[in-house]
Amino acid sequence: MHAMVLRSPAPAASGPLSDEERPLPQPGPGELRLRVAACAVCRTDLQICEGDLAARTLPVVPGHQVVGVVDAIGEGVDGWAAGDRAGLTWLAGTDGTCRFCQSGRENLCEAATFTGWDRDGGYAEAVTARADVAVRLPAGYPDRAAAPLLCGGVIGFRSLRVAGIGAGSAGARLGLYGFGASARLAIQVARAWGVEAYVATRAAAERDRALELGAAWAGDYGDTPPVALDAAVTFAPVGSVVAAAVRALDRGGVVAINAIHLDGLPAMPYEDLWWERSVRSVANVTRDDARDFLDIAARIGINTDTETHPLADANLALARLAAGEISGTAVLVMDGRPA
Repeated sequence: MHAMVLRSPAPAASGPLSDEERPLPQPGPGELRLRVAACAVCRTDLQICEGDLAARTLPVVPGHQVVGVVDAIGEGVDGWAAGDRAGLTWLAGTDGTCRFCQSGRENLCEAATFTGWDRDGGYAEAVTARADVAVRLPAGYPDRAAAPLLCGGVIGFRSLRVAGIGAGSAGARLGLYGFGASARLAIQVARAWGVEAYVATRAAAERDRALELGAAWAGDYGDTPPVALDAAVTFAPVGSVVAAAVRALDRGGVVAINAIHLDGLPAMPYEDLWWERSVRSVANVTRDDARDFLDIAARIGINTDTETHPLADANLALARLAAGEISGTAVLVMDGRPA
């Protein structure tokens, strides 16, 4: 099969992935093999490939927003059949026995593994995965439209939950700091719940897009929203943006940081945190997050903006992401080589 493999992290512009032919992987007990149809490109992939996020295993095939069809099933798997359409998310597995897993917080499992980081991901024509972490996909979404839902969508949804925003939050004032692919999906969920959205982002085109998607206001990072916020989610991996979001909070407000890598947090006066304002990180996702979000996506008809690249152009997609040239989400699609 054809796979794009990271052997040593390097700047995206230098092409860190090597184009390789590999044997078709075989599913072990409890696993599925998917013939990959599409895999969205995430900023976390970029951070792993460039070394901002230290690789856990090398060589590794990146990619954790995977859409495919089951074509082989390992021993002991129930509930899946050849031909089923399935998706993979960032979460590749947990131990299922620790106190976090036992209390519905498997995203905090210390033994958790992650797709495209601990085990090979979807920048390939086939991938194996634990059957119990694979998710069923809404029938109405084509492969390339479904792929961005599996990380940008799910982690954005979890970020809303961490910030205290849910189906009963109509009228709440939510700040979204940064307006890339994940924020564009999160705002659609928030607006469906009747939440007011206030967007801060650097690019004028992104501010325009935010208003098109129903934001009540859009400004730059240095601008102050016209109302105090009940909650905010930061998507930019920049500490100064977190500080700006905290300053915009009303009493008791929460900032959820949607980033696996952050450049640091600046010193903040205690007055900015006073009145029970708080800052929380968003760590990974759970299987329930994925299932709940995909159900909502199907019900409200979330739109995904994508640009497609053949698998062999994965380095180009990463370079365009690094340069800020992608509007929406880059999605790798299989380019027709024999697997």
